[in-house]
Amino acid sequence: MLPAPYLSTVADTIQAAIAPVFLLAGIGAFLNVMVGRLARIVDRARVIEQLHPRSTGLEHDRHVWELRIIDRRISVINNAIFLCVASALAISIVVALMFISRLANLHVGLWVAIAFIVSMLLLMAGLIYFLFEVRMSLKSIHIRKELLELDRK
Repeated sequence: MLPAPYLSTVADTIQAAIAPVFLLAGIGAFLNVMVGRLARIVDRARVIEQLHPRSTGLEHDRHVWELRIIDRRISVINNAIFLCVASALAISIVVALMFISRLANLHVGLWVAIAFIVSMLLLMAGLIYFLFEVRMSLKSIHIRKELLELDRK
């Protein structure tokens, strides 16, 4: 049977794990924003899908165009969510390795560093995808000139 770890050992490990845990909370906040955006995208797709069969002419073409953009946005935000979740899992591995290392007296500092670097790379990729999705949404939101009635000024 393994000897029980000293309370100070566990406390030191918890103290060292605080930064990655705060990072997990930050990633969770990003995921909350991304999932909220995904929900709004899906809601918009459902509205357009209901209007699409009844539309004709230019309005029909506009619905098809918007549905295509929505389809791309769903793929991009899904990739962003996947990458951020993978980043959170890598950070969880960092925390687990820190405890395993301390309790089993293993020297896995290199693996902790690698897992942390992988987590940061995944987070950066997820945020880049998120940025692309935001840019895509802004491109699709432009209000048509005829609706702005700019010639009435």
